[in-house]
Amino acid sequence: MAVEIERKFLVRGDGWRKGAGVRIRQGYLNRDKERTVRVRIAGDKAFLTVKGVSTGSSRREYEYAIPVTDAEELLKICDGAILEKIRRTLDWKGLVWEVDEFLGANEGLIVAEVELETEDQPFERPEWLGAEVTGDPRYFNSNLCAHPFSFWGK
Repeated sequence: MAVEIERKFLVRGDGWRKGAGVRIRQGYLNRDKERTVRVRIAGDKAFLTVKGVSTGSSRREYEYAIPVTDAEELLKICDGAILEKIRRTLDWKGLVWEVDEFLGANEGLIVAEVELETEDQPFERPEWLGAEVTGDPRYFNSNLCAHPFSFWGK
């Protein structure tokens, strides 16, 4: 069984802007809170991912490479809007951080994620890291498809 342990943070400043990043388009075939099924195209690669319910910062995750042409077709039948973002991957003090700059209806939202070995693993916070939003469901990508960031204040 694959388990993902991930913490999520808001981002501030521009210290994270290194490199061009990879454009990602993703949608959800299922956005049930007990399980999500995601289709993602990242650059010239595509994946189908199944995630279980979150418990703290952990959840089951299974990811499989699929042909890009299949992913394009699956995106057409997704539940809700297609999420678009640019992802930059940064190494910081022995950990890999993924910083997502959202586009479209979620423009203005920038979130950093780090995968850990254990839930209580200590780590140094980069200077560009803001408030932690790990447990806030508004920041789940599956929720951003249905409730985009640009509409939160309305």
